[in-house]
Amino acid sequence: MSGVLRAERVWVETFTGLRMTQFSGLLKVVRERGGNGTLRGRPWSLPLPLAERVLMVAVYYRTNLTMRQLGPLFGVSSSTVCRVIQRLGPLLAVEPVSRPADAADRLWIVDGTLVPVRDRKVGASSRNYRFSANVQVIVDANTRLVVAAARPVPGTTADAHAWRASGLSEHCQGVTVLGDGAYLNCGMVVPHRKRPRRPLLPGEEDDNAAHRKVRARVEHVIGRMKNYKILRDCRQHGEGLHHAVQAVAHMHNLALAS
Repeated sequence: MSGVLRAERVWVETFTGLRMTQFSGLLKVVRERGGNGTLRGRPWSLPLPLAERVLMVAVYYRTNLTMRQLGPLFGVSSSTVCRVIQRLGPLLAVEPVSRPADAADRLWIVDGTLVPVRDRKVGASSRNYRFSANVQVIVDANTRLVVAAARPVPGTTADAHAWRASGLSEHCQGVTVLGDGAYLNCGMVVPHRKRPRRPLLPGEEDDNAAHRKVRARVEHVIGRMKNYKILRDCRQHGEGLHHAVQAVAHMHNLALAS
């Protein structure tokens, strides 16, 4: 029995990036959100318990293997893998953080990132010369946890416009939010801009240096999220990318907080 448990632990930690305790927390969330269904009518025809189905979705997001590749690993057909991902993917989503009680003492950072996609209804040919989608992410500067992530918009959308259309500003009422120069006039703390033919003042240079040092944390978080290869080349269509971003944010938070 210990050998079986050891093998399961190796599977989980190797293919999902989560420890067993963290994966158990993810499994608990999915079960509480109705991952097992109503248990009425025709049951699942596959020999996979809920834990293995959640593991399948986590492995898919982490490795970005095709469904034909995942099927033999779990002993099911590629169509079954597709159904499991479509059914459980939305249940792995991170819970958006509501306005905290100590909002005045919080510092959040926002940034946008481009995710290459295959669905041309979601993406657009952007500055990385690929069809990409722009995803806005809010990160807590102290804990480096993902606070919320917006629905993807075409990659040609400017960060300021994507932020205004995302509705994420409602989560930031009373919280100090940092952004880069692309978020000018969005109600955030942004770096000082150079005036025509006039250098920045010494105090403004220092402010910008401190701003860059803190804002780098959101870049680090996005970089860690992109260890989940689904965010390097998303083959999902429709709501697939949105569900993937939410699930990756949830797994990132579990890995960081536990």
